[in-house]
Amino acid sequence: MPLGKAAYLKKLTSHMRFRSVDVGEKLDGSSPPSVFVGRSGYPKVYIGPMLTPQEGDTALLDLPEAWLPQQKQQEDIVQFRLQLVRGKQRVDIKDLDHKLVQQVQEISLAERAIDAEAEFNHKPRGFFFNEEHQPFGPSAPLKKFGVGNVRWEPGLEKTFYDTDFKAADAMIQLYQNGLPLSQIQKALSMGTVGMGKNRKLVPTRWSITALDDTVGKHLVDEIRYNEVADGYAVYEFTAMQNYFAILLTPTPWQYEWMEAFIHVLGKEEVIFSDWEGFRGKKEYSSVGGCFYAVRLAVAEKLKKERKQAGAIVFREAYPGYVPLGVWLCREETRQALAQIPKTFDNLRSALGYVGSKLQFPLSRFIETSTLLKDMRSYKQTVLTKY
Repeated sequence: MPLGKAAYLKKLTSHMRFRSVDVGEKLDGSSPPSVFVGRSGYPKVYIGPMLTPQEGDTALLDLPEAWLPQQKQQEDIVQFRLQLVRGKQRVDIKDLDHKLVQQVQEISLAERAIDAEAEFNHKPRGFFFNEEHQPFGPSAPLKKFGVGNVRWEPGLEKTFYDTDFKAADAMIQLYQNGLPLSQIQKALSMGTVGMGKNRKLVPTRWSITALDDTVGKHLVDEIRYNEVADGYAVYEFTAMQNYFAILLTPTPWQYEWMEAFIHVLGKEEVIFSDWEGFRGKKEYSSVGGCFYAVRLAVAEKLKKERKQAGAIVFREAYPGYVPLGVWLCREETRQALAQIPKTFDNLRSALGYVGSKLQFPLSRFIETSTLLKDMRSYKQTVLTKY
């Protein structure tokens, strides 16, 4: 039986072998700022800061929006992410008065990197990779922790004190004000936004998807009223052993995400997909957080262009690919949509071009796709050729 995506990625990440930063039981350094909330044992979860022995401006270590624009390579990102040491203590998600929770909240609201020091129960060890969030280096339970002076980001400070502001509205407002998604996500994860009585800690993995989903839905709701785009357009981007092609179609909003992993583990060739129609999606996506991250990026582009369109996204991952988090799918899609597109008069020509750039046979994507089969011109223009 073929592996589902979650099982496939778990098998992939279990093969990761890297060297983390070597630190002792005491660490003096800084936080980029960076925090992590686990999900194991929910509603009692491990929370804590992410620290690096480096001092000064370490913001780049936890700012994924900057990595592709600065042309960072996969090796660069792995190297500096494994410089981050995770300290942790188990707390209840509603225990926002806990001393460590309040200290880590300070970090999540910080405007810039802050000085910090930690003492661990034992020497931190290991590392962690996951498709949903960025990797990090060794971890250990905290014995003591302290932070220096923290200056809060003004927008996050305002939403922290506004305990009558719904979390979804706060996320959208912060996004509209230009705050990086990664910064908003940390604040959400540490229970610093939303109605006072509803605030709680949110595991990092869940908060990333919650933010992408909330902002993405808001954008899609807006573009549904726009004029439908003319013609077909293909946007592309290649980086970090990935190829992305975004096909925009002259239809009302509909969206499909398809991703193929080609010989990443060995000789395997697997493909996963999910989709939504004009009215959106109710159940959680079978392909996980990437679905929502990419949808946000596409809707963001359409809003900027004041257009409505369908979107079919093709992603291929090649040998040497390392799971770095859903930010990679969002930011590579953003980078693709910032390029000058190839334009076509019909679906056949557009798919012909995409097929010429894919390593996986286009026919495999077509067999997997729901939207291509439903599009009116599909049987006439594509099936007979491919």
